[in-house]
Amino acid sequence: MTPQAMSYVSGASANPLLGLTIGAQLDRTAARFPDNEALVVRQQDVRWSYGALTEKVDAFAAGLLALGLEPGDRIGIWSPNNSEWTVTQFAAAKAGLILVNINPAYRLAELEYALNKVECRALVTAEAFKSSRYIEMLRRLAPELDGARPGALKAEKLPHLETVVRLGTETTAGMYNFADVPALAGTTERGRLRTLADTLQFDDPINIQFTSGTTGFPKGATLSHHNILNNGYFNGVTLGLSERDRVCIPVPLYHCFGMVMGNLMSAAFGATMVYPSEAFDPLEVLRTVEAERCSVLYGVPTMFIAELDHPEFAGFDLSSLRTGTMAGSPCPIEVMRRVIGEMHMEEVTIAYGMTETSPVSFQSATDDPIERRVSTVGRVHPHVEVKVVDQAGGIVPCGETGELLTRGYSVMRGYWNDEEKTEEAIDRAGWMHTGDQATIDADGYCNIVGRIKDMVIRGGENVYPREIEEFLYRHPKVQDVQVIGVPDEKYGEELCAWIKLRDGEAANADEIKAFCKDQIAHFKVPRYVRFVDEFPMTVTGKIQKFKMRETMIAELELAEQKTA
Repeated sequence: MTPQAMSYVSGASANPLLGLTIGAQLDRTAARFPDNEALVVRQQDVRWSYGALTEKVDAFAAGLLALGLEPGDRIGIWSPNNSEWTVTQFAAAKAGLILVNINPAYRLAELEYALNKVECRALVTAEAFKSSRYIEMLRRLAPELDGARPGALKAEKLPHLETVVRLGTETTAGMYNFADVPALAGTTERGRLRTLADTLQFDDPINIQFTSGTTGFPKGATLSHHNILNNGYFNGVTLGLSERDRVCIPVPLYHCFGMVMGNLMSAAFGATMVYPSEAFDPLEVLRTVEAERCSVLYGVPTMFIAELDHPEFAGFDLSSLRTGTMAGSPCPIEVMRRVIGEMHMEEVTIAYGMTETSPVSFQSATDDPIERRVSTVGRVHPHVEVKVVDQAGGIVPCGETGELLTRGYSVMRGYWNDEEKTEEAIDRAGWMHTGDQATIDADGYCNIVGRIKDMVIRGGENVYPREIEEFLYRHPKVQDVQVIGVPDEKYGEELCAWIKLRDGEAANADEIKAFCKDQIAHFKVPRYVRFVDEFPMTVTGKIQKFKMRETMIAELELAEQKTA
C-alpha cells in the first residue's frame, strides 16, 4: 500500500538566496542600471534614476549619522507614500538603523505606545495626511518640543525620543527639516558610511513592523536585511521581473506589501517604483498605469474592485499591464477573473503570508492555470518550508485541514523586547505558527480555509478584536465588550462590537464611535455597535463568537463573501 502524501512542502530553487545587505543591493543595482528610472512619485513630480536615488540615500544616511544616531538605534517613520519615505527606508538600512514603520492611520495612544515600545530615538514625520495632523498630535504628546533645540528633545511621555525630522518646507520648533539633514554631514560621517557598508551584516535587524496583538497591544515584528530583501527578490522572480518593468505601488509603504514587495523587489531588479498618490485613489491608479505604462500592479482585492468599478475605468488604456500581486485578504473569484480579463493582467498572482514571515510564504505562478489562481494561494515560495499540523503537532495527510507552520530565511527574528510572545509564535524547531487553518493538496497548492485566531481582515488590514476590546474597556459606561468580524462586500470584513453597559448607564452607537475617534486608527473603529444584556456562552463560560457572528449576519442580512 502506497503511503499517503503528507502536508509538507519546501521551495526548491535554482536561484540562491541573496547574501547582501539592503544597502549593498541598492549600490549593486545602481552600478548596473545607473540611468534606469528608480522612483516616480506622481504627486511630488519626482522622477529619479537609480544613480540619483542612491546619491540622495547616501546623503541622507550620512546626515542621520551626523545627528548622533548609531547602528542599532530605532528611527520611526510616520508618513503616507512619498519620496522621503523611500529615501528614509534605504538610508536607515545603509546607516545600520532599524526603521520602525508607523501606520499613517495611528492616533495618539497608538503613536505613544509604538515609539516607547521600541525606544525610538528619532522620528521622521509628515506634517499631516487627510484628517491626521501628525505634527499637532506629536506636539500634544511632547509639548516640550516648543522649547527644545532640534535633536535635544526631552519629553516626559516620550522619554527616548530625541530627534524629530519633519517633511515639508515650513519650520516647526524643536524639529529639523528633512531637506536640511544631508547638509549636517561632513567628511567624517561620509567616511563612516563607507566603513559601515563593509561591517554591517545581512542578519542584522533592520525593520520593525507592528502587528495587532491578541493581548490588546501591537507586537513589533523584527525583520532583518536577509528576511525582507530576499522576500522581495523572490516575489520578483515569481513575477518574472526585470529592469524593464515599471511597478505601480498604490499600497502603503508602511506595510510589507509596499516596502518589501514594492520597493525592495524593484531595487533588486532595477525596475521602476511608481507611486500614484499619497494613499490609494482608484482614479489616480488608472491614470498612472496609463501615463507611466506600468507593467506591474499591486493591491488588495478592495483596491482592484474600486479600480474596476470606477465610472471612468473603460476610458483608460491599461494594455501595458502584464502581472502583479493581489494579497492582503481573500480574493473574490469574480474579481480575479475581471482583473485578468479587463485589466490585461493575464499573469496576475495571488500571494499569502504574514508580516512575521517577511511577508510571502505562498504565491501562484504567472503561468498557473486560471482555476488554480482563483481557488488557491499557489505553491510554497523558494527556500521556504511549510507544513500543516494537527492539534498534537503531527503533520496531516494532503488535503486535510490543520494549522499552517512556516520555517526558513523569511521567519522574523522575533517580537521586539517580547520573549514570551516570540516563544509562543516560533517553536524550538524554528517553525512560525501562523494561526491560520489551511490545506495543501498533492500538487503542493495551498488553500487558506479559516483562522484559528479571531483576527479580522478589513480591506487588507489585520485587526485583532482583543485590541479593540481592550480600548473600549476604557469607556466609563462599558462593563463588557466583545468584538467580531462580519462579512462586508467592500472590505471583506467589518468590525462589530457587542457591548454590555454598566447598570443604570445608557449609550448609543455614535457615542462609542466618537470615543474611538482620534484615539485608534479609523479601520479599527467598529462599524456596527450592538448593546446587549449578555453574550452567548458555553456551559463553561466561554464566549461563542461564532454565534454572535451568525446573529449579526441574520440581523443585518449580510452575505458571506465567496472567496478564492
